[in-house]
Amino acid sequence: MADASAPRVRRQRSLTESLLTIVLTLEAILVFFVALTVFGLHALSPALAFGGGAGLAILLLAATRVMRYGWGVWIGWVLQLVILSTGLLLSALYIAALFFIAIWVFCFVRGRQIDRQNARNLTYPTDTAQSSITKEIP
Repeated sequence: MADASAPRVRRQRSLTESLLTIVLTLEAILVFFVALTVFGLHALSPALAFGGGAGLAILLLAATRVMRYGWGVWIGWVLQLVILSTGLLLSALYIAALFFIAIWVFCFVRGRQIDRQNARNLTYPTDTAQSSITKEIP
């Protein structure tokens, strides 16, 4: 029987997962404002503007839950293309989409580099005290 008073141990998340989750959450917020803009400019009907915006925002937020898996990251890449396609509604949205895609790519590449470096450091830790002693011995 499990001890009810013991705190639940949280799963260790990779930096890549954390960064990509942040980007998707920010994109969900962006979609909310895009829906308001599309509605305000009468580019789509209110039902389509708000329904499509809500649907896309829900997809983006749902994708944050699966970023730990390789296939979840691929879903994130597909959603970047969906964000880019919003430029078909208003051409100014291409600029916002390209900005967020650039952030996504940066976070993906840099997060993976740092995760690999952290894994190497855990595998081969360096002991600074030991290495300084061996340097002093002739």
